[in-house]
Amino acid sequence: MTFDYALGAIVTVGLLVYLVYALIRPERF
Repeated sequence: MTFDYALGAIVTVGLLVYLVYALIRPERF
C-alpha cells in the first residue's frame, strides 16, 4: 500500500462518513 493510496482511501472514507452524517442530522447544516 503506497502513501498516495492510503491518503486517497482516508479522504474517501471521511467524505462518505461526512455525507451520511449530514443526511442523518440535517438540522446541523
